[in-house]
Amino acid sequence: MIKVTLKEEIRTVAPRFIGAYLEAEVRNCPTPSALWEEIRKAAEDLRDKYDTETIKARPGISATRNAYKAAGKDPSRYRPSCEQLARRILQGKELYSIDLLVDLGNLISLVSGYSVGVIDRDKVEGDTIELGIGCEGEPYEGIGRGPLNIASMPVYRDDRGAFATPTSDSVRTMCSATTRHVLIIINGYDGDTAAVEAAANRASRLLREYGESDGGMVQLIGG
Repeated sequence: MIKVTLKEEIRTVAPRFIGAYLEAEVRNCPTPSALWEEIRKAAEDLRDKYDTETIKARPGISATRNAYKAAGKDPSRYRPSCEQLARRILQGKELYSIDLLVDLGNLISLVSGYSVGVIDRDKVEGDTIELGIGCEGEPYEGIGRGPLNIASMPVYRDDRGAFATPTSDSVRTMCSATTRHVLIIINGYDGDTAAVEAAANRASRLLREYGESDGGMVQLIGG
C-alpha cells in the first residue's frame, strides 16, 4: 500500500491536519441511480443547513480556508473543492453526473465538508507521496481549470511532482473509464479524526456497494 507523509511546512500552516486515504481495486462505470439518489439527498440536506454565506463556517471548509490563508493563498480566489461544490448547490446550479468514482468523491465531500481527492493510483509514480506546499512556477494542470498556480497551496507530490490539491486534482492522475485502481484522499484540516475516519469509511462502503470492490483499507495521515 502507498505511504503518505507530511512535510513540516504543512504542520506549520495546518497544525491540526488529519487526513485519511484508501486505495482499492475498482470497476469505474456510469453512476448507478441509487448512488445519484444519495447525492440528491445530500444536496437537499446541505440546502436545509447552509446558504452561500454560512457555508464558509462549516468546520471542514473553514479550516481549509484558514490553512490557505496561513500559507499565503487567497481561499476566495482559489476556493477549495469542498466549498466550490457546496456553493454550486447553494446557488441552485445543477450537478452533472460524471462517473462512479468522481460522483462518489463528490458525495463524500458533500456529506463531510472536506476536499476529497479521487486519483487513478496506477498513474501515481512511486510508493510514497508527500503533502507539502506548492512552489512558485511549479507546473500543474487542474481538471477543468487548465494551468493552476499552486504556489502557497497545500499539494500532494509523487516521484514525478505535484498531482493533487484541495482546490483541484490534476489531469495527470485523473480517473477515467479505464481506471481499475483508485486512491481516495480525505483532507481534514479541522483535525476532527472521527469525522475524517467516518468519511473514509463511507468511501470504502460506497466502493464495495457500487464499484465491485473490497473497499480497501483506511489509513490515517498525521495525528
